[in-house]
Amino acid sequence: MPSAVKKGASVAAQDAAVESLRDREIGVEQEHLDRVYRRLEEKIDEAEFLMNDAVKRGQVGTPGALAERDAQVFRAGIHLNRLNSEFEDFLFGRIDLLLGKDGERGPDGAYTSVEPADDAVREDATADIAETLHIGRIGVLDSDYAPLVIDWRAPAAAPFYRSTPKDPGRVVRRRVIRSKGRQVLGVEDDLMRPELTASLGGEKLPVIGDGALMAALGQARSHTMRDIVSSIQAEQDLVIRAPAASVTEVTGGPGTGKTAVALHRAAYLLYQDRRRYAGGILIVSPTPLLVAYTEGVLPSLGEEGQVAIRAIGSLSDDAAGLDGATAYDEPPVARIKGSSRMLPVLRKAARGALERGRPAAPRQEAGQLSFGEEPEDAPAAAVATPDRLRVVAFGARIELEADELRRIRDNVLGGTAPVNLLRPRARKLLLDALWNKSSGRGRYTDPELAAELRSSFDEDVSTETPFLEFLDAWWPELTPRRVLAAMADERRLARWSRRVLNQGEVRRLARSLRRLDAAGEGPLSVHDVALLDELQALLGTPARPRRKREADPLDQLTGLEELMPQREETQWERAERLAAERTEYAHVIVDEAQDLTPMQWRMVGRRGRHATWTVVGDPAQSSWSDPDEAAAARDEALGSRPRRRFTLTVNYRNPAEIAELAAKVLALAMPGMESPAAVRSTGVVPRFEPVRDGDLAATVRAEAARLLAEVDGTVGVVVAMNRREQARGWLAELGERVVALGSLEAKGLEYDATVVVSPAEIADESPAGLRVLYVALTRATQQLTVVSGERDLPDADGVPDLLRD
Repeated sequence: MPSAVKKGASVAAQDAAVESLRDREIGVEQEHLDRVYRRLEEKIDEAEFLMNDAVKRGQVGTPGALAERDAQVFRAGIHLNRLNSEFEDFLFGRIDLLLGKDGERGPDGAYTSVEPADDAVREDATADIAETLHIGRIGVLDSDYAPLVIDWRAPAAAPFYRSTPKDPGRVVRRRVIRSKGRQVLGVEDDLMRPELTASLGGEKLPVIGDGALMAALGQARSHTMRDIVSSIQAEQDLVIRAPAASVTEVTGGPGTGKTAVALHRAAYLLYQDRRRYAGGILIVSPTPLLVAYTEGVLPSLGEEGQVAIRAIGSLSDDAAGLDGATAYDEPPVARIKGSSRMLPVLRKAARGALERGRPAAPRQEAGQLSFGEEPEDAPAAAVATPDRLRVVAFGARIELEADELRRIRDNVLGGTAPVNLLRPRARKLLLDALWNKSSGRGRYTDPELAAELRSSFDEDVSTETPFLEFLDAWWPELTPRRVLAAMADERRLARWSRRVLNQGEVRRLARSLRRLDAAGEGPLSVHDVALLDELQALLGTPARPRRKREADPLDQLTGLEELMPQREETQWERAERLAAERTEYAHVIVDEAQDLTPMQWRMVGRRGRHATWTVVGDPAQSSWSDPDEAAAARDEALGSRPRRRFTLTVNYRNPAEIAELAAKVLALAMPGMESPAAVRSTGVVPRFEPVRDGDLAATVRAEAARLLAEVDGTVGVVVAMNRREQARGWLAELGERVVALGSLEAKGLEYDATVVVSPAEIADESPAGLRVLYVALTRATQQLTVVSGERDLPDADGVPDLLRD
């Protein structure tokens, strides 16, 4: 038989043996997964029994039974919800370990020892596997309390992430298990101690595949982020499990997994100390696109309810909807609104907005209010302010003229209290001034009679319609939107910003706010939201009466509603109410922190005044033009809390070919800054395509279509911010796998392939344009195309000037 034929037959036999071994190991993991799901079904039955038992307790009819029912329903409901969650890759990992130094077990049933026993490895480099742990999204114990699945956040699971061939600890083999629903699809093994011959159950420990990490990196991307719980690397795990006290700062370049680490850290903190973080965890993202991209990660990790993921444009209550503001100001306007110079402007506006319009002559009779007329050239936001108060008391008319009213207003505004909270003081000083001008002041010398007469005067005057209408108009409850709309008046804004903004800045700022009507309704920009939040703090919110709790339908059915006293809200209702009303959190995670402006840092800081923090970012990707000013605002928000710093150094997203091109822009944007090291190479170099026949739309569309045919996942087309709508029109017919986005929206996202359109346009958008371009070039996991126009000065090969060596 020819040698080539023999060799082919040998290879075929080896492949068949490998497949047979793989199928056998998949069967082993399938058997364990079946056992896990049988136990989960038992736990679901138990939780449903607790729910039914809780309802029966409520029928007893005593306050104690009702409170016990509410508490039991709350706990059982949460447990049942977690058990019923549909997890992809519910069971995703396994570690096979040597005998440990001691025999102590932790609360999850696993041995606690990190290092192997002295006699775990025999002199002939053989060893026995003493313990096997399966790692999953939530922990599962069997009926004897032995671990079927270890929660990925438990201390016993840490070796799954931290073990390396250089520092393996007790781990001999790490296995990643791929499954869908209840079916195991595949396994990939990493051998941590290749020098050992390890046995499991009397047989040699098998090793399947080429390693879990590379298999995970090669998967196609979708429009939502998948968790990295099965492929967390050692340096990432150190951040995820870092103690929560004070401030944890994490820096890392593109592709190092910063966003994923932040999300997994939120789930880990809740697992470690759920009582401490019952006050909620806030994750701040730069854009609604990134929120939509990441919002499915935490449910997949077994956590919902206690974590709020918000775009920076939706943090303020005045930003309509969960997405909040999505518009972007032009860079010069954004720099004004984001700067801390806005603080004194907003403080003056919050107080100055009470003076609205120019007063005119009285137009009502005695005993009625006197409103001024609106000037003809006033902007839409300006409303008349009354300049005279007239009331009738003791049979005579009492008047307060404009000068007296102005002095009272100045007196009230002399402090630093929020404007809306000063209304009771304004009311009191108005009544004092009216009393001093009335004939009742000197009627009695007896203190008790005089006090009684004064009390009667205050009650009579303050309940009269003219006085109430005057107070509402003279000291209205201001809203942040109304004050912001008032700033659209250039003359008033110039007064409030004297010595702070120059004339050109005043004009730009006022014009950007003219999209708001008199009540402040209208589209907001992302930077407007931070101004509204600052105004809310300056204005304050008057106390509102608490809404009565709705009756429990179960009480109505059992007839308890009439017999029982008014019940307090249940734990479940209280949790929902606090989540809806929450403005402060127990832990704040800021993703892409380098992009926050000083005003945005103030907004975020108000939500974490008593919190611990995780701050994740990369200075090289900052889109804010004055990083030093932002750093000062960040330090003010974080206060004097101690800092713990971590750096992520490995780029898991980009192939080396793409990372090398992006590094050229980084060298221009931030000389001396090192980019993270790419962990893989694909051999596919970035493609350069000049605009054909002057038709930018056709060129971009053709490149996007070509990439759609070459990759299985998504294609992102990144353009300058002013081309966003154009680009969406260009690509409308290409289907859902392709998405067009502005340069500032690309932060944190990743695609299988990316088209970056006109690097020069992106670089020239703002003083931070080169850093924004660096971000755009680092979104692709497989392929990158750069389309260059005239402004890019491409060479004969289509390479733009900015990207040439």
